[in-house]
Amino acid sequence: MPSKKLFLLDAMALIYRAHFAFSKNPRVNSKGMNTGAVLGFTNTLWEIIRKEKPSHIGVAFDTHAPTFRHIEYKEYKAQREAQPEDIQVAVPYVKKLVKAFQIPVLELDGYEADDVIGTIAKQMSKHDFEVFMMTPDKDYGQLVEDHIYLYKPAFMGNGVEVMGIPEVLNKWNISRIDQVVDMLGLQGDSVDNIPGIPGIGPKTAAKLLEQYDTVEGIIEHADELKGKQKERVKENADLAVLSKRLAKIDIEVPIEYSEEDLVYQGFEEKSLKTLFDELEFRTLADRIMGKEKSATKKKTKATAASSGQMSLFEKAEEKEETILPTEKKDISSVAHNYYLVDEEERMLELADFLSKQDEFCFDTETTNLDPFEAELVGISFSYVTGEAYYINVPSDKEKAQQIVDIFKPVFENDKIMKIGQNVKYDRIVLENYGVSLKGKIFDTMLAHYLIEPDMRHNMDVLAETYLNYTPVSIETLIGKKGKKQKSMRDADPVLVTEYAGEDADITLQLKQVFAPLLSEEKIKKLFFDVECPLVEVLSDIERNGVKIDTAALKNYSEEIQNDVTELEKGIYEKAGEEFNIGSPKQLGEILFDKLKLVDKPKKTKSGQYATGEEILVTLSQEHDIVQQILDYRQLQKLKSTYVDALPTLISPKDGLIHTSYNQAVAATGRLSSTNPNLQNIPIRTDRGREIRKAFVPRSEDYIIMAADYSQIELRIMAAFSKDEVMIDAFKNGRDIHATTASKLYKVPLEEVDGEMRRKAKTANFGIIYGISAFGLSQRLNIPRKEAGELIEAYFEEFSSIKKYMDEIINFGREHEYVETILGRKRYLRDINSRNYTLRGFAERNAINAPIQGSAADMIKIAMIQINDWLKKEKLQSKMIMQVHDELVFDVHKDELELMKKQIPEMMKNALTLDVPMEVETGTGNNWLEAH
Repeated sequence: MPSKKLFLLDAMALIYRAHFAFSKNPRVNSKGMNTGAVLGFTNTLWEIIRKEKPSHIGVAFDTHAPTFRHIEYKEYKAQREAQPEDIQVAVPYVKKLVKAFQIPVLELDGYEADDVIGTIAKQMSKHDFEVFMMTPDKDYGQLVEDHIYLYKPAFMGNGVEVMGIPEVLNKWNISRIDQVVDMLGLQGDSVDNIPGIPGIGPKTAAKLLEQYDTVEGIIEHADELKGKQKERVKENADLAVLSKRLAKIDIEVPIEYSEEDLVYQGFEEKSLKTLFDELEFRTLADRIMGKEKSATKKKTKATAASSGQMSLFEKAEEKEETILPTEKKDISSVAHNYYLVDEEERMLELADFLSKQDEFCFDTETTNLDPFEAELVGISFSYVTGEAYYINVPSDKEKAQQIVDIFKPVFENDKIMKIGQNVKYDRIVLENYGVSLKGKIFDTMLAHYLIEPDMRHNMDVLAETYLNYTPVSIETLIGKKGKKQKSMRDADPVLVTEYAGEDADITLQLKQVFAPLLSEEKIKKLFFDVECPLVEVLSDIERNGVKIDTAALKNYSEEIQNDVTELEKGIYEKAGEEFNIGSPKQLGEILFDKLKLVDKPKKTKSGQYATGEEILVTLSQEHDIVQQILDYRQLQKLKSTYVDALPTLISPKDGLIHTSYNQAVAATGRLSSTNPNLQNIPIRTDRGREIRKAFVPRSEDYIIMAADYSQIELRIMAAFSKDEVMIDAFKNGRDIHATTASKLYKVPLEEVDGEMRRKAKTANFGIIYGISAFGLSQRLNIPRKEAGELIEAYFEEFSSIKKYMDEIINFGREHEYVETILGRKRYLRDINSRNYTLRGFAERNAINAPIQGSAADMIKIAMIQINDWLKKEKLQSKMIMQVHDELVFDVHKDELELMKKQIPEMMKNALTLDVPMEVETGTGNNWLEAH
């Protein structure tokens, strides 16, 4: 029996696979490089090494030199799209990666990777090796034999598939392995532009081979065939033989290698670390190489300020030189002075000193991630690089308040800029102690969100990226997540001083990096006039909270449960047995083993049948049971995510729900929210809308009011494109969808029927998102040709919209970004790609991002102005929610008429455009009534 395990990887196939896996969510580092392909390949390589533990391994690459296939057939691979630029950039890095792992790069001019792999696989299988050819390419099936396997990696919900002889024969529906090449010769291969015989697909090819054994055998017996088939085989006999020859993998490549070269000895740490640093693969580096950090290894420089070792505010002359920026830095290698300030006299002295500064950085340490439930453990301050001061706050509430009150005048001094990372959290925590943060703020998280919206914005990533600095991990203080994790309250204040002081110091340094970038990118005004002021607004909305009618939710939960029970009965009846509908394994067995809804169902990584929503939606027309399962899942999700979950989120302190709004998540500029996610409360179904009934006024003195922008994105599109028909319709209050239908179908406005209006409405909103004929045909359930004609007619009638779309795409191509009215940028790194799919996705973003982003900017400005007005007028009414284009208020009944008049006006006039904005308002005893 073979005792050695050899893995041969098809590099380009795996690189392409990784690239497209990340195409919708690209991984872009601080240098603007799309690292998705390298990241995906590295993950795949490491998983193989870790899980499969190969004794030997090699990675084969194609070269740019033509092969015998190109020479013999000029059209070979000719139809392939140009290699995406990101892959061209990735290949050299993958080669560096492979070499850092001390794995041989296998390549030879004139041969493809499959030829190289085929040659080595056949040779090594004769020398006590189990050989695994790792590739998603099915053509490798022709190489499979005893001790040689095709190893197809997991991808898009399908698990790893290891194919030996039986699996290949079953996959191709053939009787011998060598018939794989005959199959390819007959049916061709569109990927490589191998022609085959036109009109012969896999089923016909398999049937013919069962009768005549080979391509040559079929040609020889062509006269026995009938009709078109006979004609096609005779006409294309030479093409079939050529196709078979092109598809055959060469197993006699004169490549030089040795068994010793292929032995896996582990990676070369220095080379790998250097490469990971350059690519900014921090998480992956930690996973592969591990972290060697602990609090005890730090050169702790935290000292008590009262110890007399150093004067509290001296800028020490004896500071060491900072290590060069090209070297990786952390707290143990960089000069710093972080002081524990633990005497009241010193605290007063520090507060007085801070009050004389133009700006300072601060950070809070707390007991809880929820700011409304959090208690202060400490506050750190920094006003000069390399120095920070930490104030330990005791658990005793009275003493804690006394310490906070010392710094209250500094925080409330509106002449001093406050710098922080995710300031909204700190603001809410300070408000718990009666402190109102005043003056300008500089939030480094928000600054980076505007500078690089597609990157992550947490402090550790920013420090690594912009300062080449690795911060202390909080786990060194309180341990890893789990039951044994300590509270910050339990940690040694001297060690906390290092951690908290570093946070303030590093955040201050990040501010110094980001401030000039905001000016360079011309987003300084957006930052200081919109994003930073919004922090106060969002913290106020979160603190205001929302009241929930728990009794209504309880009744609704019981109602949904009754419907779920009825659906269960129907599903069991159609399945012929009871089973766990929530178990993907059992569900898959019922649908695919018992009911046999699909001939060859997809499987997951674990080998189970894939039963995700996308799969079931495509099958919902096949069998009633599938739609019932989808309905069952929808109701279960509604019940668990909202109906049953909302009461658990109520704060014991005030009986209200305090959602958390996230500014730095959506690249478009839109807000998101968590606990609960208000943006995702279902509104398309009656069942989903019912949840809004549970959002009620805080008392009998209040009523819910909702104010919603009407067709905001269409209005912005009209303004951007300067389309006279649309602008006129909006200015004169005409139904925009009926107006569009009138133009498209060339009928008077009064003759537009409901179906015309529905199609026009779908086209109106679809055009904003750059919808294709295929997409429109699916949404309207009409033939693609009709959808294409509809789009063509739309652009003919609204030529200015087409002109705008072309212009914005051209702008995007030239600058590789587009921007909103206020200059918010959306980067489009693939808009000049030669790959059609990636380019098309970027072009759609180019059209939509300025519109959606400007709508987001508009409602943010409205929120800031409304919040200022509510405070200035000292009104009792409160802004309690923001959901997409809608604001929701708890309105005091005495102020209702004033609110109904002022709120729409402020929303309509937040940004001045050539097209009037309209705001619809409604009131009621719950959110559903008001909406």
